Amino acid sequence: MDIAARLAEQFHLRLQQVQQTIDLIDQGNTIPFIARYRKEMTGSLDDQLLRELEERLTYLRNLEKRKEEVLASIQSQGKLDEGLAASLQSAATLAEVEDLYRPFKPKRRTRASIAKEKGLEPLAQAIFAQPLHCPPPEQMAASFVDAQKGVATLDDALQGAADIIAEMVSDSAALRKTLRNFLMMHGVLKTEGKTAEDSVYRMYYGYAEPVAKIASHRVLAIDRGEREGALTVRLEADDQRCRKTICRDFVVEASPCADFVREAAFDGFSRLLFPSLEREVRAWLSEKAAQQAIAVFGTNLHQLLMQPPVKHAVTMGWDPAYRTGCKLAVVDENGKVLDTAVIYPTPPQNKIGPAKETCKQLIQKYGVTVIAIGNGTASHESEVFVAELLREIPQKVSYMVVSEAGASVYSASKLAAEEFPQYDVSLRSAVSIARRLQDPLAELVKIDPKAIGVGQYQHDMPKAKLDQTLAGVVEDCVNAVGVDVNTASHALLSHVAGIGGALAKNIVAWREENGPFASRRQLLQVQKLGKKAFEQCAGFLRVPDSENLLDHTGVHPESYDAANRLLQLCGCTAQDVKSGRMPQIIRQIDNTSLPSLARQLDVGLPTLRDIVEELSKPGRDPRDELPAPLLRTDILSMEDLKEGMQLQGTVRNVIDFGVFVDIGVHQDGLVHISQISDRFLRHPSEAVKVGDIVTVWVLGVDPGKKRISLTMKKPATAKE
Repeated sequence: MDIAARLAEQFHLRLQQVQQTIDLIDQGNTIPFIARYRKEMTGSLDDQLLRELEERLTYLRNLEKRKEEVLASIQSQGKLDEGLAASLQSAATLAEVEDLYRPFKPKRRTRASIAKEKGLEPLAQAIFAQPLHCPPPEQMAASFVDAQKGVATLDDALQGAADIIAEMVSDSAALRKTLRNFLMMHGVLKTEGKTAEDSVYRMYYGYAEPVAKIASHRVLAIDRGEREGALTVRLEADDQRCRKTICRDFVVEASPCADFVREAAFDGFSRLLFPSLEREVRAWLSEKAAQQAIAVFGTNLHQLLMQPPVKHAVTMGWDPAYRTGCKLAVVDENGKVLDTAVIYPTPPQNKIGPAKETCKQLIQKYGVTVIAIGNGTASHESEVFVAELLREIPQKVSYMVVSEAGASVYSASKLAAEEFPQYDVSLRSAVSIARRLQDPLAELVKIDPKAIGVGQYQHDMPKAKLDQTLAGVVEDCVNAVGVDVNTASHALLSHVAGIGGALAKNIVAWREENGPFASRRQLLQVQKLGKKAFEQCAGFLRVPDSENLLDHTGVHPESYDAANRLLQLCGCTAQDVKSGRMPQIIRQIDNTSLPSLARQLDVGLPTLRDIVEELSKPGRDPRDELPAPLLRTDILSMEDLKEGMQLQGTVRNVIDFGVFVDIGVHQDGLVHISQISDRFLRHPSEAVKVGDIVTVWVLGVDPGKKRISLTMKKPATAKE
């Protein structure tokens, strides 16, 4: 199989484009590097498509390897013929290969293998051949009765032959493929509750849904209910249609052996084939649901990490609590800790006066402009306190409730202890909350993505696949934004293309020993950072204080010569770029002149466009183009909410059946997928994403169950 041609067909790409991409991957290049700096070779494929292509490439190579293993195994048994070899070579999936291998695969002892040991295979083959003019099976079996071989009676011989035929039918690759497809298209998944007691799985008591239509989140819920012993699950299908298919493929109706073969085949179907296919279909459903959930998790994580930072703001991080008090940490514009404190404005202490005084002093002393409040225990009481405080002070200060998912995981981690050995766990958490508002990406990369709280059923996912996907998302986000090599933590540096954990620590160690990097070239002085690693990482690392302006852009060092010559051709200097005059000059370059300019500079057209973009906005942050976070100065409670009330909120999580929106009342409201848009949506992510600022209207409030129902479709009776 020509893997490159197969991939080109599947992804609707040119063969040369795919082959060059495969070569780049095989040469050890990272996906971010290929996507950003090898566009001429890949045809400007983005990082997501490159990862999909790499994953499919791995699958197809594993498929070819498995074919070779199966061919060798069957050949060693002396049972490989040209037809079987051709079928194996043309198999498009691992499932097809395993179906073809099934009859030759070493098995544990079965009823059929025991019958074969008794010498009954020739009888089974003779009956299964079903000649039109043959004696009845009983007459054919008479000569196989042999007590010494364990075949004491005629019935023993016939039963053994039936067992062998049943397994032959069950092992038929063609039948398995046909019935598997039939079950996927027409099968029905049915569930029952194991007890009459009410539970979170109540909706699945007496539940049925076609396999072809069942939503991924329901598959995951059913799987979990089955694992927890709350549900029994079975697959049902039209038994008569399955049996007709078997008769069509295996039974020669005019033969005297037809009835015997039919009954044996039906036994093979009900006892062996259907249970096996039921497991396969269930596994396929679970795998597909997991892929969907992992994809949603990855999308949500990408959008969360790429939320715009609140730049140039002295921030107070607020980790709320009751008995142990609220922990505060004031950090400067760059995230450096300026001061910490513990106050007790919440029950049971309720020391509101002293708490206000402490906050006012910190705000005035350090010029705090934003307060980031964690959304955990005592968050609502803290928010009420802060809103009241802000009404009493002359300074213009706003606040935002920040998801603290994973903050406790980080604050108790080895990394946090290394960063802040002088602070206890709770104060580290307050620092993390403040920094999350200032730069979500830089702070959240320190935390296991599974602890960030933007997925669904994440603990039920295949760990290796989930980790691989999320690591790829983090890597793509970090490299899309770029990293200041002189301020980044080793946790952030470790996600830069070509670096990894060990090199990241070496970079930090060099920085601590020698002071800030003065240029990108100095990276080559870092221990174990060789030319290949430099090639992969250099374009994604920024050196803002370098004398070379290009060191603070996404222009790769390999393109510096072309960038400098472009500046000369435009009559520009580095000072023009810094002063903002470059965009005016760049705009004068007509698109029609770019191809000839690219030839003149000896670079590809995509590379030239990227150079022009970088020189237009040196040091640009793609997150700055997104809507700013929604900062508040006052608070609502659930009791304030009325049906039809219009509010603004921030999307916190996108899942299969809807989105959760933070509307500033401590409890996120749910917008069901049917309430997102008037147009049909296959998934909420088609309309909204994590971090979006959306307008919603209240549909209903249930304080007892702490549920808020929202709509994004303006009701006729909506109140402003």
